[in-house]
Amino acid sequence: MQSWRRKSLWLALSASWLLILLRVFPVLRLAEPARRQAGAPQGWPRWLDAELLQSFSQPGELLEDGPQPPQAPRGGSCYRGACFDASRCRGGGLKVFVYPAVGPISETPRKVLTSIEGSRYHTASAAEACLLILVLSPDTPAGECHPELPQWDGGKNHLVLSLHPAPCLRIFQLGQAMVAEASPTMDTFRPGFDVALPLLPEAHPLRGGALGQLQQHSPLPGVALIAMAEERGGWRTVGTNFSACPWDGRCEQDHGPKQTHPRATLPNATFCLIPGRNPDALHFLQALQAGCIPVLLSPRWELPFSEVIDWTKAAVVADERLPLQVLAALQEMPLTRVLALRQQAQFLWDAYFSSVEKVIHTTLEIIQDRVSGASAHPSLLWNSPPGALLALSTFSTSPSDFPFYHLQQGSRPLGRFSALIWVGALGQPPLKLIQAVAGAQHCAQILVLWSSKKPPPPRWPETAVPLTVLDGHRKRTRFCVMREGRGTTLLSQASDRFLPYSAISTDAILSLDAHSSLSTSEVDFAFMVWQSFPERMVGFLTWSHFWDETQGGWGYTGERANEFSMVLTSAAFYHRYYHTLFTHSLPKALRTLADESPPCVDVLMNFLVAAVTKLPPIKVPYGPWHQEAKPPLVPGSPRLRSEPRPAAQDCINQMAAGFGHMPLVSSRLRLDPVLFKDPVSVLRKKYRSLEKP
Repeated sequence: MQSWRRKSLWLALSASWLLILLRVFPVLRLAEPARRQAGAPQGWPRWLDAELLQSFSQPGELLEDGPQPPQAPRGGSCYRGACFDASRCRGGGLKVFVYPAVGPISETPRKVLTSIEGSRYHTASAAEACLLILVLSPDTPAGECHPELPQWDGGKNHLVLSLHPAPCLRIFQLGQAMVAEASPTMDTFRPGFDVALPLLPEAHPLRGGALGQLQQHSPLPGVALIAMAEERGGWRTVGTNFSACPWDGRCEQDHGPKQTHPRATLPNATFCLIPGRNPDALHFLQALQAGCIPVLLSPRWELPFSEVIDWTKAAVVADERLPLQVLAALQEMPLTRVLALRQQAQFLWDAYFSSVEKVIHTTLEIIQDRVSGASAHPSLLWNSPPGALLALSTFSTSPSDFPFYHLQQGSRPLGRFSALIWVGALGQPPLKLIQAVAGAQHCAQILVLWSSKKPPPPRWPETAVPLTVLDGHRKRTRFCVMREGRGTTLLSQASDRFLPYSAISTDAILSLDAHSSLSTSEVDFAFMVWQSFPERMVGFLTWSHFWDETQGGWGYTGERANEFSMVLTSAAFYHRYYHTLFTHSLPKALRTLADESPPCVDVLMNFLVAAVTKLPPIKVPYGPWHQEAKPPLVPGSPRLRSEPRPAAQDCINQMAAGFGHMPLVSSRLRLDPVLFKDPVSVLRKKYRSLEKP
């Protein structure tokens, strides 16, 4: 009995000591994940027994094979909620102020300042701005890297921007400021707070930019060529022979064809192998422009705009230590996947990277999305044409509300339209036109935009659809006297018809002026065509542009021809979203230019739609008997189908300069109803009145 008691006492004492030891020296490796705040970078878990593991490697040392140079700390505790006060943006939205340049600056910072000042978010007052931008120049000496900024406040609500490696960025006391840097390293980049920019060449254009070269640089689908980025610029093209490895000396030499490209030439290949070193980031944009799929070999830099761009749809990230496996995977990639990657690369180049202006505006749009929260662009709008810069979140965040995504969504726009009839300075009430449009099968409402100097009539004709008279902003209307032929006619400006009026309740708009002449059948057929192409303009009267070798510039004409590139907005269907783009996206200088000459308004709207869609408008039949009913000098009238006047001709060149390129696309397509003008009975034709007055 005593022996049993001794054993029990011994066991109790042993258990007590064991519990004490476990409480003091824990041996279970438990991970205690810290609660991650919104926008904070994800760190390694904090181990409870870290003091017992001093002899083991830290997790950060296992990421790289070789020793890495030490990096200066960049306020790692900063994230969106802690170092950026979004409440300052809630009153009037995102307002951006940029500090003016001090002293002489190089060309690239000058382009950056111009792009910011031309943005719709720019304000000239630092007091009302919720984001203040400091642009660093690579030419700034190290001793001048600390400018005196009265609104600095430790860097809060500031963005330090550098498109090229700048010495000041390494020694500048950033504090709580965000950093927008070209090709930042992964260990200094703060996801959700900083913005990764592309590394641009010195001669990158301000706006517009070169188009993608997929059609010009396109190997045959079955020929998978590889271009290897060289250290001193240029590209070297080889085949996908498995016995060759362009970047690994252990592989055998490739006996296939090789082609060395100079520095300024884009690669003509299917895949572009880009080493992970930071200097090779410049090759990344060249691959996108060429329509060559970037294959990033263990990149050590953050991909540009990775916060919003899904690079898995346009690029391939591979391990540079597995050369043969990478080549085998590229060779076996399905052709459909190859085409999808190349097309996405071309889209991203054109939407976000082809000019300095697009890069800067994309940066501001990312910050705007952070401020907007739930009203930010969804991923589909960022990664599908035409891109987030042309799909304004102020209009909607639902893809179904835009005219570009119906095919992807498997939907169609609503089957109703609103007729917007503009009455100019000397216009009369379009009573006959109202009756014709009101009788259309799908007309939902008629809006009369009254811009005449005369007061509107007190009574309007009875119609089967609601009729509303809107004020045409006559106080902002200017008048100009234009001479042609024997008479002098006073014209009023028509750009107010493109304002986003809240009274418009449908997606489709039939834009008309008081002198238009259409039949009900023409309206019905044109609307049916527009429902199949909601992103394009569908019209009746056309113009075409051309390059004038003698004048060294662009011109346009209304002469009858087999080719056209513009439809007149005096009788055209389009989506109401283009009113929002016209008002909030176009530079003010272009809208002012259009106000100075009435025909330029038609040109500007066609420029806008063509720049967004990369597609031409669609022409539908228009009866020749309407021409006799039109006065001589109304915008869109057949009398303007002769050569436009010199003042109007010049606006097309100024608009092309404003856009940075010529966006208009020519077409020879006209869509007619089935059995149109066929020698069959009219009883078999749905739109019978299209062929007779």
